[in-house]
Amino acid sequence: LSFQVLLKSDAPTGDVLLDETLRHIKATESAETVQTWIELLTGETWNPFKLQYQLRNVRERIAKALVEKGILTTEKQNFLLFDMTTHPVSNATEKQRLVKKLQESVLERWVNDPQRMERRTLALLVLAHSSDVLENVFASLADDKYDVAMNRTKDLLDMDPEVEAAKAKGTEMIWAVLAAFNK
Repeated sequence: LSFQVLLKSDAPTGDVLLDETLRHIKATESAETVQTWIELLTGETWNPFKLQYQLRNVRERIAKALVEKGILTTEKQNFLLFDMTTHPVSNATEKQRLVKKLQESVLERWVNDPQRMERRTLALLVLAHSSDVLENVFASLADDKYDVAMNRTKDLLDMDPEVEAAKAKGTEMIWAVLAAFNK
């Protein structure tokens, strides 16, 4: 699969990282794939011809923004010979709200059809899966509910992203991200 990113609008979003990303996408001479943009924007590629499109210090900048919003905090931790800055969750309520939302979406509000699923919930499921935290989201559930939740999300995540992207307008990027992480 090679979903290409085409810029529809370069109107500022008000988010520094998103606006910088839009400028990079606008500046490319040819359309790049979602896979390429993920690699560039996360700093996971060293293509010398595309270094100008990389975002700098992405993780640190995202962590700083979440600290400013009160979701994370900043701590120094000592690891044997060196100190390391970490960003533990400071707003457990917000984390629990997201965990509960995902649990309810696959247990109580399961529609068994990604076209009828709320886009933000679908995106959150894909991102949780791609970040390897989906099992943690369901870990607090009773065994039978855990199995149902994992099986339902597995069925969803095993769908063909190209087919699903063609079915529902507005979810193409979500499926493209899933395809990129499944490679």
